[in-house]
Amino acid sequence: MLRFVRRRVLASLLPLIVVAIGVFCLARLTGNPARLYLPINATEQMRADFSARNGFDEPVLVQLFNYIANILHLDFGTSLRTGEPALHMVLRAFPATLQLAATTMVIAGVVALGLGGVAAMKPGGMVDRFVSTLSMITASIPDFWLAIVGILVFSATLGWLPTSGSSSAAHWVLPVLTLVIRPLGVLVQIVRGAMIEALASPYVKFARSKGASESRVVFGHALRNAAAPVLTVAGDLAVNLINGAVVVETIFGWPGIGRLMIDSILQRDFAVLQAAVLLIAVSIFALNIVIDLLYALLDPRVRTVAPV
Repeated sequence: MLRFVRRRVLASLLPLIVVAIGVFCLARLTGNPARLYLPINATEQMRADFSARNGFDEPVLVQLFNYIANILHLDFGTSLRTGEPALHMVLRAFPATLQLAATTMVIAGVVALGLGGVAAMKPGGMVDRFVSTLSMITASIPDFWLAIVGILVFSATLGWLPTSGSSSAAHWVLPVLTLVIRPLGVLVQIVRGAMIEALASPYVKFARSKGASESRVVFGHALRNAAAPVLTVAGDLAVNLINGAVVVETIFGWPGIGRLMIDSILQRDFAVLQAAVLLIAVSIFALNIVIDLLYALLDPRVRTVAPV
């Protein structure tokens, strides 16, 4: 198992380096921060002093080398806006994003297991057709459109829910509902398909022949063996949630890393943007490794296949 983990970690290093270099290059395409942070009537000397003070006057390759050398020591520089260490700002915002993503995945997973399991008990039946149709519809709804409609209906029209913030349970409702719809629709389809296949297997027929109840057969025997494909898709959805939370957090004013990234792009705060993207990349790679480990525990044959 340790060898399996080591291979997966080594396989993640090259993509992480590519992400680090990519975000460095793309950040510089947003323009010169001196034009944003200095007065409109600032002289060329003032701009030159600002660039020299923040290291923007050096050649791009020198800046890249210094950037890579610094992040190896977990030094991501300081924010141009606040003067605070960029890593501190990102680490302060990241838990809010993780809480939102984790809450969404727990709700989506629990509901999908129930709906998918019930639908698989009688394939082609009325419940199965209703659940399948509803799940396909929800899996196709864009997050940003659902967020806007939710604000229009429940906040602007009915006045039931707040439009931004995270200070109370009411603030969680719209962001969670917005993010949970698509993963729920996808997971219901995956659970249903995996359960139908599992329920048709010989070990399930044997359990039924021994007189096991249908609920025990479905949720005690079939569900455990259908967990591998569900786990794989759930991992991909969790990764997409962390990435997709950028738009939803911006719409709802959620104090997470997604909103911080958008603010950093608009303010050309290179250090914070680079730290945020790298932290998300590391989190995604770590999540993928955890998913691979869980999959390997469910199917030991995976451990013998090298990822690279």
